[in-house]
Amino acid sequence: MSHTDRVVFVAGATGVLGRVVAAEFAEQGHRVALGGRDPERLRSVAGELGLSKDGWVAATGDLRTAAGAVEAATTAIAAFGRIDILVHLVGGFAAGTPLVELERAETEAMLDQHVWTTLNIVKAVVPAMMDRGWGRVIAAGTAAAIAAPAKSGPYAASKAAQEILLRTLAKEVAPSGVTVNIVAMRAIDERRERETAPTPKNAPWTTPEEIAATILFLASDAAAAINGARIALDGRV
Repeated sequence: MSHTDRVVFVAGATGVLGRVVAAEFAEQGHRVALGGRDPERLRSVAGELGLSKDGWVAATGDLRTAAGAVEAATTAIAAFGRIDILVHLVGGFAAGTPLVELERAETEAMLDQHVWTTLNIVKAVVPAMMDRGWGRVIAAGTAAAIAAPAKSGPYAASKAAQEILLRTLAKEVAPSGVTVNIVAMRAIDERRERETAPTPKNAPWTTPEEIAATILFLASDAAAAINGARIALDGRV
């Protein structure tokens, strides 16, 4: 199997980063399963990116549930025969509430977005990667998982838990030819403010293209020795 004949499942494909990552993989010749809950939005993304009819599939399913993750993975496998690379970009952000004032629902929402989506899609995809002896799992992380900023408890805790799950998985799959890595950032500089309106605050922000380039490298054969890594893309400070 050549490096341009792989199937990439992009979970969270309708987001800013998901679109860029999907476009970059498609440009390199990979087939792409666009993961999300809304098939119309996925079709819209495919159209905007100019993906070829036989080069993509809408892998719909709610990854917050095990059944939804299986549904999405099954759709991708039915279309392309397998999933070689899993890029997990699902997530949401919530902040502003002091810990002592938190409602349970806010914490549960963050756990659903980051922990359960990760665990569910990993369980649906990784066993077959291990059977084939090759696979890549790459997830978007955040500096908040370590920095634990004030009034961001549910978000920071859920992202930290996500990282622990993936670092554990990396050890478990190490002998199999599958690698698991995290690309961490502070903020996605969608509007290029780091260049157009530089400030100390946005100096460590990272563009979608910079993040995508790191993800593509981690997904390559050349990155086979990188497993269980947390690559921080905020080194400008």
